[in-house]
Amino acid sequence: MQNNELSDVTVGHSYSPESTSPDIGTDPTFRGGTVVYNDVQIGDHISTGHNVLIREKTEIGDDVVVGTNSVIDGHSTIGSNVSMQTSVYVPKQSTILDRVFIGPGAVLTNDTSPVREDVDLEGPTIMPDVSIGANATILPGVTIGERSFVAAGATVTSDVPPDTLAIGTPAEHRELPARLAGGNDL
Repeated sequence: MQNNELSDVTVGHSYSPESTSPDIGTDPTFRGGTVVYNDVQIGDHISTGHNVLIREKTEIGDDVVVGTNSVIDGHSTIGSNVSMQTSVYVPKQSTILDRVFIGPGAVLTNDTSPVREDVDLEGPTIMPDVSIGANATILPGVTIGERSFVAAGATVTSDVPPDTLAIGTPAEHRELPARLAGGNDL
């Protein structure tokens, strides 16, 4: 395991007496301030920025980058070849599939009525080859279709079909410009 500041990294934070050590693949890089809870599964070649939090019951694939100050709040699935930039928030019950790019400051949400009602949490589903711009917000239960592009600052309140541009607040769906078409090379 590679660590720039080994004494400042926690791999295997116990959140209950029954929790078990995380299962981490080969060649991880955890930078200072990173905390990985127990009951986490991580594939090969993860790389974190500083002060990353990965909570319990999270599954992460291979070749994933989790940027500085990002939080994966547990009970979530992250595919392979995913790049999350600085200060990304991923709540419980979220699914992010392969080759997804999430720009800095993007926020995924999972609660339709924060603290007002007792509801089942439902995070968004991000399909393969999606790009999400900086400071975008994805609301609970929304699915972002394959190869779609969410513009910076967009607030996505409804499902985005595949190969679509989501832009604005609330996000409108537009034809994906040819220059943005195709998958992500991460």
